[in-house]
Parts: sequence; C-alpha cells; structure tokens
Amino acid sequence: MTPGLLTQRRFAPFFWTQALGAFNDNLFKNVLLLLLTFVAVPRYGWDTGLLNNLAAGLFILPFFLFSAWGGTLADHLDKQRLVRRLKLLELVTMLVAAAAIWFEAFGLLLALLFMMGTQSALFGPVKYAILPQHLAATELLRGNAWVNLGTFVSILLGTLLAGVLASLEGAWARAAIAGALIVIALVGVVASLGIPPAPPSEHGRVPWRPFSGSWRVLRDGLRGRNVRAALFGISFFWFLGACYLTQLPAWVRDVVHGSEGAVSFMIGAFAVGVGLGALLCARLSAGRLELGLVPLGALVIGVSGIELAAQGPLPGEHLALVALLQMTDFWRMSTLLALVGLGGGLYSVPLYTLMQLASPEARRARVVAANNILNALFMILAAAFGIVMLSVLALPLTTLFACLGWLTLTLGVLLLVRNPRPALRLSIFALVRVLYRLRCRGRHNVPAEGPALVVCNHVSFMDALVLGGACPRPLRFMMDRPIYESPWLNWFFRIAGAIPVDSDRRDPGGVRRALEEVSRALRNGEVVMIFPEGRLTPDGDVHAFRRGLDLVLARDPVPVVPAALSGLWGSWTSNKDGKALSKWPRRLRARVLLVFGEPIPAGYSPRRTLERRVRGLKRAGDKRLARRLGTPV
Repeated sequence: MTPGLLTQRRFAPFFWTQALGAFNDNLFKNVLLLLLTFVAVPRYGWDTGLLNNLAAGLFILPFFLFSAWGGTLADHLDKQRLVRRLKLLELVTMLVAAAAIWFEAFGLLLALLFMMGTQSALFGPVKYAILPQHLAATELLRGNAWVNLGTFVSILLGTLLAGVLASLEGAWARAAIAGALIVIALVGVVASLGIPPAPPSEHGRVPWRPFSGSWRVLRDGLRGRNVRAALFGISFFWFLGACYLTQLPAWVRDVVHGSEGAVSFMIGAFAVGVGLGALLCARLSAGRLELGLVPLGALVIGVSGIELAAQGPLPGEHLALVALLQMTDFWRMSTLLALVGLGGGLYSVPLYTLMQLASPEARRARVVAANNILNALFMILAAAFGIVMLSVLALPLTTLFACLGWLTLTLGVLLLVRNPRPALRLSIFALVRVLYRLRCRGRHNVPAEGPALVVCNHVSFMDALVLGGACPRPLRFMMDRPIYESPWLNWFFRIAGAIPVDSDRRDPGGVRRALEEVSRALRNGEVVMIFPEGRLTPDGDVHAFRRGLDLVLARDPVPVVPAALSGLWGSWTSNKDGKALSKWPRRLRARVLLVFGEPIPAGYSPRRTLERRVRGLKRAGDKRLARRLGTPV
C-alpha cells in the first residue's frame, strides 16, 4: 500500500492528530496505573485491585455518559473546529496532570483520568465521521487502515514509554512524565491546525441529555441492518481485544513464566499484528469495501487463538526477556499472538468502513457514538467473561483462550455459510491478480450506491471474473444457461449471483425470465454487468450491441457505466488462433487493462451511444497498453 494519503493535507494532519491523542491517552493511563501500584499503594496502604478497577471504570464511564453528546456535536458543528477544541481540552488536562504528577496528587490524577476518558469519548465520533468528508469512497478503507495502524502503534508506544518513564526515580521521573504529557499534547494541537474544514451535516441547537441521549443514540444506531451488523461485529473485536490484553500479564506469569519485559513484548506483537492486518486488508481490498475479509479475519483469529491456547508452559521461573528471546517456544507464542492481531486487522477494518458507508451522512457521527457505547458494553462483558471463567468456574487460562479461539472460529464459519458471496468475490480478485498484471482506471465512475448497469466488450471467458474482481461493488452478470448449468461450476455461478439467460429462440420465455431477474436486481439497488455483444469477439474488435440492452433499460432506466478490457485478446480463453479453451495457455501474468468510463445518466443511454463509448475506451486502452509494452498498436 502506497503511503500517498500521509502526504496529503486532507488526511495527514488528522492522522497525526488522532495518533498523538491515542499515544497520550495510553501514556497517561499506564503511568497512572504504575504510579498507583508502585507509589500510592505502598505509601498509603490502598487496595491494588480496587484502585485498578476504579481507574478502569473512571476511564470507561465517560463513553457511556458522553459518546451520544459527542456524536450530536460532531453532526452539528464543523468537525475541524471540534477537533481543535478537543485537542485544547487535552492540552489543558495534561497541564493539570503534569502539576498533579509533580506534587503526587493521586486523587486529582484519578479525576483527570475521567477527564481524559471524556475527551476520548467526545473525540471518538468525529474520528470516524470526518474521514468520509475528506476521502473518496475508494480511499476510505485505506484511510481506516492507516487510522487503525496509527492507533495500535500509538497504544504500543504509549505503553512502552510509560514503563520507561515510570522506571526513573525521584524528581527526574516526575519531570520527564510531566514534560512528555505536555509536549505530546502540544504537538497534537499543532497537528490539528492543518485539518481542512469539515462542515456539519445538521444545524440547530445541540441538547445535552447524557443518559437519555445515550439510549436514544444506541437505539437509532442499531436500526439499519448493515449498520447493526457492523456495530456488533466491531464490538465483538473489542471484546476479543479486551479479553486477550487483560489476561496477557497472567498468561506471561503462569504460562510463559516471564517478567514484565515479556508482557510488553507480547503486547507489542499483538499491536504490530493488528497494524499489519490493517495494511494487508487495504492491500487486498484495493480501495473497495471487501466484506469477504471479515470471515477470513475471524478464521485467522480462531485458528491462531486455538493453537496459542494449546501451547504448554515454558520451563523456568520469572525469566528475563533476553532469556525468553532465545527460546523457540516463546517466539512461537509471540507469532501466534501476532497472527491473532493480524486477523483482527483483517476483520475490523472492513467493518469500520461499512459503518461509515452504511450510516446516513446526517447521523454518521451519532452512529459512531453508538458504536463507542456498544464497544464499552462489550469490554465490560469481556471483564465479566474473564471473572466467570477464571474466578467463578476456576478454569485455567488456557481454557479461556481456547474458548475465545473456538468462539471466533465458529463465527467465521457461520459468516461464510450465511453469505459466501463476499468471500468468493475476494477469492476471484486474488485469482485474477495471480493470473494477470491487472491495472484498473476509472473505478470511481461506478456509483457508490444505488442501481447501475455496466456494459463491456467481450474478449474472453475470463472477462466476467476480471470485472467481478476489479469492480468496487459486487456485480451480478448474465451468462448462457448451458454454461450456467455446468455440473462442475453451477455451484460457483449460483453463489456468484449469475443470471442465466436462454438465448434459444425456441424458448422465448427464457429471455423474459432473465430480464425479470435483471430487473429485480436493479430495483434492489445492485450493479448488473452485461456483455451487449452477446458472444465472444471473433477478431478482437468490438461488435454491434444487441437489442437486449435496450430491453433492459426500457424496463429499468438506470445509470450505465461503459467499460472496456484490453490485453485479454490472445489468451487461451479468447478466440484468437482457434476456438477459446481449445489450445494450450501460452501467456502467464499478461498485462491487462480495465477502464471504466464516465457513467451515462438514466434515460440517456441509447445502444449506439454505449457502443461508441465502449469502442472508444477500448481503443484508448489498447494504445495505453501498447505504449507500456513498447509494441505497435
């Protein structure tokens, strides 16, 4: 994945703003926990478990109280101004925290932890609501991947820096911690000044009803089917993350037999895995919303988690990190934990993108707020799950990890069985990328939502797979019934949503049934692909479009996107040098170019006009491909 977004003002300032905020959150929270554990508890005799649970509760409580209000603010205010004000609130909080750390005012620090939780709860909705205003739909998944990567790397760095600073002694430690908190907050404020404007989606007075508002926002956020699925899916990811990260210190103590350094190393492995999973997700998706990655990510989490739970305890007691790094079994555990994180990145990034795309623009920030509330509920559920498994039932930690693995594996299998089409589409895309060096142009011309018709020249039997894998939205496509009813491939065509058409003139009802199925798909808001030539080209040129295209558009006037394929003429699935599929393949990894032209509005797409558009796109694509190959046109 190219880092182009990180060099552009519409994304880079916000990326660094949110990453620095997550960094400071975790630095402050972990420093506070270390100070309470190693300074306040010995000095005042306080209960460690009570303090840690109190600190966790003070940080998570604002997400219940203020997430709904934060969503309302983000919908009613310019998000640029809101982000800047929240970063100023963070700076003021860190200035007070620096003074509290210097004077060791632990009660004030706990109150400031509540303030940081409040700032995070208010920042959460604008964090994901601002991206669709600055990024195109084809860039949104890549932006979410970078945001996830930045967040988890910031969590890791904040946790590690907290340990380093807390290990210092006396006034130097207090000065270093206070200075770090202030400097990071100040740099975040400076970064926020570069964020471009993001106008509000609604206007009017902003009410403040934290309790009733939270319930209403949660209820409204769960109303739409796609949004509801995304919110519960994301919350399940946070349930898993909370379970693993909460129990990781105990795992290191009881199974790894390691010291504190091993905890930081394994947390780092998990965070790096999530980041790599997010980047891999963006790479595999190529700018599209690829929901097939969700069950794939769940399967990776499940298999890796089950294997991690099966690892036996390491020999030794309180082993230093240096000693552990020399043990193969420790590297195996760390790799499996990183794979759990990698699966989490593959699983979560498409769900965040689905949440953004499926939520109405006027309520997007409040949907994100509902997501934050639901995430907090699932994190509390994770704590309750751990208490029941480990304390009430007195089960070993390996059993808890095994339950998490089998639960996630079951979820992945259920997702595949219930809706196999996204995973099949992802497999098609991967296959096409392996077989061809495919380049796409103009994918943004396919409407992001609503019905549309894609018409393309027909060069080879691979055309439908290339188009289906490269199009930014799932495609339904028409095909001859004899091919559709192939005993070896019928299952594949049914899952892919192919529409069989019987072109035999002795059965005119076959054409009518196919047109009715196309009409149903378009009225359901789907994208349908048609090869208007009706057959493979015998000479590589674009031939006359048949009148079936007019029949489809007469029933359902929808936008039409002309497309053209170049580079497949001459492959073994084309009719060059003999009938398609009757000769041996002679080209591997051939260069193929797919161009989507500008859409023609509904009602203004006569057959001849579309034929000229496709012919022109193909001619331009052939020239571009010839220049790249250095061959004459």
